[in-house]
Amino acid sequence: MTVPPEAERLLESEPLMAHLGTCLEGRPHVAPVWYRYEDGFVEIVTTGRKLANVRENPRVALSIQADEGGDARWMVSVLGTATVVEDEAEATAARRRINEKYGATADAYEENTLVRIDVGSATYRTY
Repeated sequence: MTVPPEAERLLESEPLMAHLGTCLEGRPHVAPVWYRYEDGFVEIVTTGRKLANVRENPRVALSIQADEGGDARWMVSVLGTATVVEDEAEATAARRRINEKYGATADAYEENTLVRIDVGSATYRTY
């Protein structure tokens, strides 16, 4: 799927919190995550319930919104298929990229597992 160029620009623009939506046995779970977008894929590193849910059901949603003074500036919603990446070298490189985006040390969140989301569809809106 091709992500609209404007949505790509927004996804790449700021170190914002995204909300990852997973669902297992009909029970949705939404939780904040740091992310990085590039070339039709979103990378996150996570653990706990989010990771367990993705392992059981790889269909996910991601929502990112930028606000200014409580007013929305833009939003992007992504639907995709998540893959848990077990390769530790790939996970380490992804953690460094994500941590750099958010200003954390390169080795922060070493216990988290890399999840790569193949974007199936993306919608966006600017306000």
